[in-house]
Amino acid sequence: MNGVFTALFLTLVAGSATGIGGALVLFKKKISSNFLAGALGLSAGVMIFISLAELYPEAQAEIIANGAGSHGKAFVLLAFFIGMGIITLIDFLIPEYENPHEAPGLSLADKTAAVDMLQHTSDASAMKKLGIMSAIAIAVHNFPEGVATFVGALNNPEMGAGITFAIALHNIPEGIAVAIPIYYATRNRGKALLYATLSGLSELLGALICIGLTKLFGIELTGSSMAFPLILSAVAGIMVYISLDELLPTAEKYGKHHIAIGGVIAGMAIMAGSLLIM
Repeated sequence: MNGVFTALFLTLVAGSATGIGGALVLFKKKISSNFLAGALGLSAGVMIFISLAELYPEAQAEIIANGAGSHGKAFVLLAFFIGMGIITLIDFLIPEYENPHEAPGLSLADKTAAVDMLQHTSDASAMKKLGIMSAIAIAVHNFPEGVATFVGALNNPEMGAGITFAIALHNIPEGIAVAIPIYYATRNRGKALLYATLSGLSELLGALICIGLTKLFGIELTGSSMAFPLILSAVAGIMVYISLDELLPTAEKYGKHHIAIGGVIAGMAIMAGSLLIM
């Protein structure tokens, strides 16, 4: 039971990082685009390394240990791509202009086209709607990320800490995407920060739903269960997709190419080093 509470806590930490994005944009006013590019690259590196060097191999080992043989390995591979399919479907269901990964500027001080539009438009209700829809889109998108954090942390708390760190970093720009239009619509810092924070807390809800469904269908989230390696592999697929479709393209937009790639390499190196000392 302590493992479940630890996993839930780490999921909460990861999700609440959207509030950090809201706080940064509202109170710091200026955020280095190169810093965000490096942070997103670092997050991608951590996620990719954990997925391919830890989660997927462990899923294959667990399915073999459970006596499934080559057919089991094939199901684990299929689960990896099903995880990618789930997050792809969510992306397709969210309109592009409301997609949280199309962030409308880095800070209130940046003179991007989107921020300029927000500063000069008189349609406060449209801006508020944009912020609310961004918050809803992020909340929906964060459900599988909450499952990924929870399952990874439940399986291995040290690895779960790495996933938490990576997802928390990538949630910061999502908080920015919500806070900017809400602030310009209401001129209320507290409300903008609240919406930004709530959008990320759906990760905790995703973890709770995961617990509920596994209890409902009698699935054990441990290595002794045949379903567990499939879930682990699907989580790996989700995190690889997030890295390739969201983190790296956004990092490229925010900063120079080499800064983003340097972040990826650094993230992989950090996780590789942590494995050596575990």
